[in-house]
Amino acid sequence: MNDGPSNTSSPFTLAVCAEMVFKSLPVVDRLKRISELGFQAEIWDWTKHDIAALARSGAIFSSMTGYVSGTLADDEGADELLRTAKLSIPVARQLNCPRLNLHGTGLDGNGLPVVEADQVTGSMWLKARDTLNRIADLGEQEGVTFVLENLNQAVNHPKTPFAKAEDTLALVSSVNRPTLKLNLDLYHAQIGEGNLIELCRRALPFIGEIQVADVPGRMEPGTGEINYKAIARALKDMGYRGAIGMEAWASGDDETALARFRDAFTV
Repeated sequence: MNDGPSNTSSPFTLAVCAEMVFKSLPVVDRLKRISELGFQAEIWDWTKHDIAALARSGAIFSSMTGYVSGTLADDEGADELLRTAKLSIPVARQLNCPRLNLHGTGLDGNGLPVVEADQVTGSMWLKARDTLNRIADLGEQEGVTFVLENLNQAVNHPKTPFAKAEDTLALVSSVNRPTLKLNLDLYHAQIGEGNLIELCRRALPFIGEIQVADVPGRMEPGTGEINYKAIARALKDMGYRGAIGMEAWASGDDETALARFRDAFTV
């Protein structure tokens, strides 16, 4: 499953999360509008959608959630993660979606961790690495790529294990398999860590996708403190030419928000 063409005004493949914009429209109409504006599309929990209708929408999909439930760091949760990841693969094929997104643990409807972690122990790290090796095996067998997303604990996802970008980078680099990459979310990283350009530089060999929103507020680039123009220039200079997804709410008009996103990554 390969990335299709996107707009020609950016060196990157630009995508927009259909769960967060054009909220007054049914999801299929959101996808059509996103596509008409020249962007690829991303979705979250595929079990909440009519997949056949999504496939008929004409949208090109960049990523989707690649599991339904499960965790990285305990035996039962790891088996459940693998089981539901396997269920997600036929859906990804139906949508021709190249990346399946994972987290350190399942998240509930409010983005809170299904399994909370006050601390991550050494045995949890070892189990998580083992689970991700199994995920990479599955990706290799099925010809798909899984991406592990960093989150933030301070605002959106408290007590989520392996939340920081440093955590996801450590896990993905230790597995070091082509079927397991990073979904490097710069909104979450700014809240938790900062120093975004150097983070991108260190993570570059392992990045499968980058997601963006501004801080504070999780709205489109240009509404907060992150200098996305500078980040875009740095990514271009580093040689990154992959997907960048806007996983953000619109601060006002949706089309204006998408235009600001495109402008930030036109370099």
